[in-house]
Amino acid sequence: MLLKINHETRYNYDKPVQYGLQQLRLRPKERPGQRILDWNIEIEGGLVELSFEDQHCNHVDLINIERGRSEIVIRCTGEVENTDGSGVIGRHAGFAPLWYFKRATALTRPEAETAKLIASLDQGYDNDIVRLHALSALVTDRVAYKTGETNAETTAEQALSIGGGVCQDHAHIFCTAARSLGFPARYVSGYLMMSDRVDQDATHAWAEAYVEHIGWVGFDVSNGYSPDERYVRVATGLDYRDASPITGLRYGAGSEDMIVSLQVQQ
Repeated sequence: MLLKINHETRYNYDKPVQYGLQQLRLRPKERPGQRILDWNIEIEGGLVELSFEDQHCNHVDLINIERGRSEIVIRCTGEVENTDGSGVIGRHAGFAPLWYFKRATALTRPEAETAKLIASLDQGYDNDIVRLHALSALVTDRVAYKTGETNAETTAEQALSIGGGVCQDHAHIFCTAARSLGFPARYVSGYLMMSDRVDQDATHAWAEAYVEHIGWVGFDVSNGYSPDERYVRVATGLDYRDASPITGLRYGAGSEDMIVSLQVQQ
């Protein structure tokens, strides 16, 4: 499947920025089953200072916001060709060893709510894939998809306690529980083409777990199935902070507004 993506993020500041930096993780990963035919990033109000690969092999562009700007616009356009691998990414690669993906982070630290979730998971499964799909279904049963209940700093434990959240929360909970069960797990950010629309609400997030003799396998907890050719993997990490499309800092008082426009179409 050939996917065309147009993604614009616009920041408006109520006071001119004196100094600001942003890290962009907006270039999709080239891998078996995902071929990047064309990808361009345009910046209005900032300059690319350097580009590098982080510990998760994410491509990172470091942006310096031009002094005195009250607006910065980041536009991504490109075409990606995907094939359906039934969610299987395959063998492990990259700089970080597999044991690293069993680490807990501030957003994925297992506590009482995670222990309750795991305790309610049936143990009688034929194989690890079936077990992980059952875990995915259990997460969506416990945490309904609801916007406005959580934010970027909400932990997996908090989302479980609230009983509502979005794709970011579902991915965090799945990673937390899968690691507690002994599986290496990681967070994935990227794009999803919804079949009933061209304009998407936002970028998407899902999870991957490593299964012996198979490799990395994806689980879109929010939608209840494994990623197919409609998904574009952009960045991976231990949690949202590692794979966030845009992170940054700035000096100077004032607030900011962010407007995102995203189109994904075949």
